[in-house]
Amino acid sequence: MALQPGDRFGRYELVSWLGRGGMAETWRARWVGDAGVSKSVLIKKVLPQFANDDAFISMFISEARISATLSHGNIAQVFDFGRVDGQYYLAMELVDGQPLHRVLKRAQKTGLQAFPIPLAVYIVLEMCRGLFYAHTRTDDRGQPLGIVHRDISPDNVLISYEGQVKIVDFGIAKARMQRNFSTEPGVVKGKFLYFSPEQARGREVDARTDVWATGLVLYELLCGQMPVEGTQASVMMRMAHGEFPSPREVRKEIPSALNEIVMRALSVSLEGRFESANAFGDSLAAFLYSFAPRFSPMNLAYLIRVLFRGDIAVEGRELAVPQSFIEELALWRTGTAAMPAVKPQGSRKLLPERIELGAEAEEAPTAPSPARGAERPSTTLRELPVVTGGNPPDSWRGGQLLGVGVAVAALLGGAAIIHDIESEPSPSLHALTPVVPAIVDAGGPAEPPAPPSEGARADPSEGVRATPRPPVDRLAIGKMIEEMGRLIRARRYERAVEIGKRCVEQSPAEAECHLLLGSALARNARPEEAYTSYQRFVEFAPPNDPRREMVRGLLRDYDQAHP
Repeated sequence: MALQPGDRFGRYELVSWLGRGGMAETWRARWVGDAGVSKSVLIKKVLPQFANDDAFISMFISEARISATLSHGNIAQVFDFGRVDGQYYLAMELVDGQPLHRVLKRAQKTGLQAFPIPLAVYIVLEMCRGLFYAHTRTDDRGQPLGIVHRDISPDNVLISYEGQVKIVDFGIAKARMQRNFSTEPGVVKGKFLYFSPEQARGREVDARTDVWATGLVLYELLCGQMPVEGTQASVMMRMAHGEFPSPREVRKEIPSALNEIVMRALSVSLEGRFESANAFGDSLAAFLYSFAPRFSPMNLAYLIRVLFRGDIAVEGRELAVPQSFIEELALWRTGTAAMPAVKPQGSRKLLPERIELGAEAEEAPTAPSPARGAERPSTTLRELPVVTGGNPPDSWRGGQLLGVGVAVAALLGGAAIIHDIESEPSPSLHALTPVVPAIVDAGGPAEPPAPPSEGARADPSEGVRATPRPPVDRLAIGKMIEEMGRLIRARRYERAVEIGKRCVEQSPAEAECHLLLGSALARNARPEEAYTSYQRFVEFAPPNDPRREMVRGLLRDYDQAHP
């Protein structure tokens, strides 16, 4: 008779069925001790049809023996092993979260095609710590156990709702203490997409095969795709010969330093690969805390909570997520997250750090990193994004996930703060979300404050009549705004500034002109003028334009940092 929730299974009470794999099924269960003491666990139970499969049972027992020796924060711990009514089971730590492969799929379905760089790096850094612990485990006499996972993939990595990263399933692991489970020549196990070159050839493997697979997981997180697609034979052949693009070729904003780390982990040559998971992890840690020095692991927790909010609600729970994180996530999905800028010492700069603006853009120069002990450049006014689309740029360069206020438009409508000028087939400015309808309409930018209906307007302070301003050519203004966006994408900042000044001259109260002009000026190393343009945007933007408060916050932050 099939088990049901509420049934007793040995010393455990089954709570809910979680899933079924090829040869085992999993249950959420509860161990109940004396005086009402209880503990939630995960029961991994061999399916009845495999209870008499000696080879599988041997592997299952091997998993129990190996996993029971491991106690590390990045490895799901095994508490118990036994047999109930002829069915073998493992009682494991219940990780309250989701497997990484589900996280990837859910993120892509909700518009996050690739992970933000710090999050991807952090996940793999934690994987490296857990793997290195397993790789270096010894027995009671100090002899190395020689544990190699050999099946690292997003399926075997769990992310908890608290931001913890846990590796599971050492069932295919090979350990010298279980010599009868060593791989026979020509026999391969695990998922072929994540095979290292030596594993694909059926050769003896060591800890560096896990380094390869972990590097491949990082590649997938950063790029939102695997390096190679196709049949098993073609994938294994191309990967084994290193015939795949680097992450930077797929996602342009990936820094060169990180690109080199990934490619070293994916070196076909064992000698060229990181010698250990610890070396790989150390390189990732050095990169992460120079790229995002105030990174918090809670950002990972918040992401998982947002992506699986519906699943959590079904369980009758609600896990807190700051509103500011939800706003930032909306910007990741649209590729409009604000990028911080770095101010060189001694001047009031609004210079952005490297920002990828389009496939045809040239790489912008980056400032050298300060020497150890030297004063770091302070974070200045965060540069405003100009375009959307493509892979989401990472917004943590030089700071936390949540720097300053971000646009409500992205939160409510999942759309860009500043419209994607390249995405519209016509010269209209309809790329903005309807959340902010006051900014644009079918004819172009928002109408500036209406001039007096009768010719000139009296200036009460001067007692004279001002010269009447000619009517605004709205179509011309709209075309200039679109051209400015195109030029900024192409990094032709000087030309964008020229057009921006014409735009402001012809329509002084047009907020879009001031915003794009400020962006072009900042990128053209003209900080004081950019600051003034941003102020003008705040002055003329409609009160209900969410970007207005965003820019005001940026200006305030900049002023506080540069009194």
